Amino acid sequence: MVKSRRAKRMDRHHKRGKSTPLNLVSLMDIFTILVFFLLVNSSDVEVLPNAKDVQLPESIAEEKAKETVVIVIGDEDIIVQGKPVAKVSDVLALRGNDIPALRQALLSQNDRVLRREAQDDIAGREVTIMGDKDIPYRLLKKVMATCTQSEYGQISLAVLQKSSEKLDEVNDLRASR
Repeated sequence: MVKSRRAKRMDRHHKRGKSTPLNLVSLMDIFTILVFFLLVNSSDVEVLPNAKDVQLPESIAEEKAKETVVIVIGDEDIIVQGKPVAKVSDVLALRGNDIPALRQALLSQNDRVLRREAQDDIAGREVTIMGDKDIPYRLLKKVMATCTQSEYGQISLAVLQKSSEKLDEVNDLRASR
């Protein structure tokens, strides 16, 4: 069957209208909302490094962690900002409370990590220590003493927040005294 010129033109015209372009307006709206959501919520929480071999103690403290220099005391190594600086066995064998390798690592972190306001103010410099709940006290004491010798005025210990049920039990015990 032979089609006329008009029939061919009408077929071409109908085929042209069938392919619909992708509607980008609604897709751009979704991505814009997603970007704003991520920007607003990204500054609320500071995530401490996840050390699987470190089991943190529990606490009823309600303050959230701030962005600070993080020291992780593992079973074998002492780690500052993700870099191993000393072996735990060597630190326990040292006399005195100063750990030279840790002090050097902390002093090198002063300029890089600290907030601008805290660079001049020693009392405003903060460090967070993440240590297993079973580490010896003398090791923790050496690490804390080295932090103060490295001009860090505020030392925080990372802990897991107790659940609200445990918190209610502690409050009940306090009230019964």
